[in-house]
Amino acid sequence: MAHLLGAENIGISFGTRTVLDAVSLGVDEGDRIGLVGRNGDGKSTLMRILSGQQSPDAGRVTRRGGTTLGVLDQRDDLDPEDTVQRAVVGDAEDHEWASDPKIRDVMGGLLGGLDWSRTVGTLSGGQRRRTALAKLLAGSDDLIFLDEPTNHLDVEGVAWLAEHLKTRWRATDGGLLVVTHDRWFLDEVCTRTWEVHDAEVEPFDGGYAAWMLARAERDRAAAVIEGKRQQLVKKELAWLRRGAPARTAKPKFRIEAANAVIADVPEPRDSVSLAKMATARLGKDVLDLESVTFSVPVPGEGHDGGGRRTLFDDVTLRLAPGERVGIVGVNGAGKSTLMRLLDGQLSPDSGRVRRGKTVQTAILTQDVTELDEVSHLRVAEVMAREGNSFQVGGKDVSPGQLLEQLGFGTSRQWTPVADLSGGERRRLQLLRLMVGSPNVLMLDEPTNDLDTDTLAAVEDMLDGWPGTLVVVSHDRYLLERVTDHQLALLGDGQIRDLPGGVEQYLRLRAGQGAADRSGFGGTGAGGPGAGGGAGTAAGRSGAGAGVGQGSAGAASDATGPSEAEKRAARKEAAKLEKQLARMSQEEQGLHEKMAALSEAGDFEALAAATAQLGDLHERKDEAEMAWLEAGEVAEG
Repeated sequence: MAHLLGAENIGISFGTRTVLDAVSLGVDEGDRIGLVGRNGDGKSTLMRILSGQQSPDAGRVTRRGGTTLGVLDQRDDLDPEDTVQRAVVGDAEDHEWASDPKIRDVMGGLLGGLDWSRTVGTLSGGQRRRTALAKLLAGSDDLIFLDEPTNHLDVEGVAWLAEHLKTRWRATDGGLLVVTHDRWFLDEVCTRTWEVHDAEVEPFDGGYAAWMLARAERDRAAAVIEGKRQQLVKKELAWLRRGAPARTAKPKFRIEAANAVIADVPEPRDSVSLAKMATARLGKDVLDLESVTFSVPVPGEGHDGGGRRTLFDDVTLRLAPGERVGIVGVNGAGKSTLMRLLDGQLSPDSGRVRRGKTVQTAILTQDVTELDEVSHLRVAEVMAREGNSFQVGGKDVSPGQLLEQLGFGTSRQWTPVADLSGGERRRLQLLRLMVGSPNVLMLDEPTNDLDTDTLAAVEDMLDGWPGTLVVVSHDRYLLERVTDHQLALLGDGQIRDLPGGVEQYLRLRAGQGAADRSGFGGTGAGGPGAGGGAGTAAGRSGAGAGVGQGSAGAASDATGPSEAEKRAARKEAAKLEKQLARMSQEEQGLHEKMAALSEAGDFEALAAATAQLGDLHERKDEAEMAWLEAGEVAEG
């Protein structure tokens, strides 16, 4: 494969801190590279140096002649006076860009439901981000660098972007370097992983899962070495303490050897760990929405009878103690609004919100504006306001110790809040929420700006969270890890349960016609009328009066299945559940058998067991699909 770009012995420092030191690496044709590491370790800095946006203190970056490079930075350079269409395709006529299937795909995938005649300056942050991404992908660059491209995309948008990048080039063409916290996206798109840590870049083959396995093996080997070193330390210290009291000197070379071993203790990397906080008692009544209707005003000309768009139409939702629910949906369907209704920040137009007497809510918002009022304080001062000590894991810890556990080293604790990065602000606000001992925790896009290590720590904490948890996120990995079931907002004013998880949501959206992504009347003749920007698909699909929860993606006719068909479907679903339970036990047994065969070195039997496992997975997938179909019929 041809070489596209290379870096030789590059290094850069900020003040006394070395971010990259003598790093050499390269990007070849066909490379799909994920760049991972903790916040502040230099991922974005490395990307800027490789793209030529920033010069290193030492070393050089070379690019093959004629290679074109496109970059999506965390800040765009769009002209606020341009329309959305002009920002993406320039002055090209409609027939010129519409004849290009790649550009049509990009416009539909990222900008469907957005009024393309709007100026960039009037767009929200998320809409502007998607416009910048569409502008980049509409080009024909040989090499693409993406810095957090999944921010502001919904689950469907992330799935579209992953598929686009996988099929954009032939397997041996083009190059991709992406910085993202989205673990599913890394696994789906990337074939190589670069980990930035301790001023170096360590390469691994494969995506996120392969990197985690390789890193675990690296840490295991380091632990073995450290165990041996600790034994030597104990031996040397014991020798130094032995001997007659009158003996005041030891052979100098032995003392120097012992001191060298003790001094060789590796510097600890900033461990990001979230301990379980004390949780206030939660009664049997938590939060209920009962026959709630809620609408929002629509900019521009009025429609829906009074210039308002209905987000929720006579919906009922009950949250139980300890329930863990994830929420997915199209942009503008009301995910954040649903959280604010549950939290009591908004009142419904009709219906009511019931709140248990013992409920203590805490909500992590997307923009973390709660920190604005303390932006003049330092991190340590903010936590000192919350209390002098906190109960963590049954022990009293100081604010400083708690901040250390969350990755704020001694120096960062004295950083003004106004100077924190987006990820650091989110970590600090999450910590402030947790020390308040809430029993209902609501997280609105919690993965934005967090590195993978912090995400793993957050997930570890949420795994043992005993209260009620509500998570709005486009991160499929997080949703499937920390929630027990998911709900969908499809833009029709209803809340739909998803027994099949995120995959079922994507199928429902595809069956719904994906009106917000497939229509191309948004420019030229029909542009301004295509939803008016703010209305999006949620407004258009919600215009049909009386649309119920079972309407989205339903394949049955208007009358729906009969009661006899529903009963048969329920019996079939129960039978399939038993089959799936047996298959899960069989799968566990096969895994245990394969582990034993691997240890014994019987690779012929291991290959046979692997084939058996593959056949089981196929049968299990078929049974799960049949169970989902039966469940949809049973729901009516």
